[in-house]
Amino acid sequence: MKAGANQLKRLGAIFNAFLALILASWLIPGSAQDLGEIRERGVIRHLGVPYARFNTGNGEGLDVDIVQLFAKHIGVRYEYVPAEWTTVIQDLIGRELEYKQSVRVLGERAIRGDIIGSGLTILPFREKLVDFSVPTFPSAVWLLARADSPVKPIVPSGDLETDIKATKSRLKLGTTFVIDNSCLDPKLHDLEGKGYRLQRYVESGNLNDVVPAVLKRESEMTLLDVPDIIDAMEKWPGQIKVIGPISEQQLMGAAFRKSSPALRAAFDEFFVKLQKDGTYMNLVRKYFRAAPRYLPDYFRGLPGNR
Repeated sequence: MKAGANQLKRLGAIFNAFLALILASWLIPGSAQDLGEIRERGVIRHLGVPYARFNTGNGEGLDVDIVQLFAKHIGVRYEYVPAEWTTVIQDLIGRELEYKQSVRVLGERAIRGDIIGSGLTILPFREKLVDFSVPTFPSAVWLLARADSPVKPIVPSGDLETDIKATKSRLKLGTTFVIDNSCLDPKLHDLEGKGYRLQRYVESGNLNDVVPAVLKRESEMTLLDVPDIIDAMEKWPGQIKVIGPISEQQLMGAAFRKSSPALRAAFDEFFVKLQKDGTYMNLVRKYFRAAPRYLPDYFRGLPGNR
């Protein structure tokens, strides 16, 4: 019996390895390009989605500036490629994907870019599809409401876990926008099936449209990540308020095909240098001057932070 069990275990391990090999073959398209081929082509294609101040959609933004500097660093021309949140990873890896209970590969599609830079949060389901750079910006998900909402902000306790629990209790007081397959996905924050009045935001694929929808009273509240909240506070002063935190700190990064390890390594080396020489903090002050106040732990000690 023991020998039979061991044989089944070995067969199971072989089968799992075989499945992993099949998945890897799906996720690494034959036309994938790494650093050498991009330098030979002479251009790096930046896949960007308009979002907060990472990418304004008008040729400006923190990630736009960073990728433009990276293009100069590796000696190629910069090219911006507009994308949508629902398909930007597919445009990078060249695969049609279906997002349901898990990610499923449906077939091939054209590769449209070489790097995603749009305030993309590093999430477990995304890490199965792409390789992320070193963290490029901090984030967290908070609960936001209109300033005139009867839902009151929590009183901070000094303990993040306690504050998250208190914030989640507010979700029973009104409808809250959530967005599947994003950092605002309720499954990531253990919100499903808890009696909360969650409302899927499906009007557009642009996260910049969420706060205006709340201001139009289409929902009482919304989940939102901190960089977008910083942007919204300046766009609509006095019209919105933060209720409290929904998540612990998250991190954002640039995304690369799993078949582009040299390109990702070159970006990591470049980005660390950008931080050390103070250029990074200059860019942060240009686009997110309040970020060190909202998320001090990440920026503390970085050259140029004052």
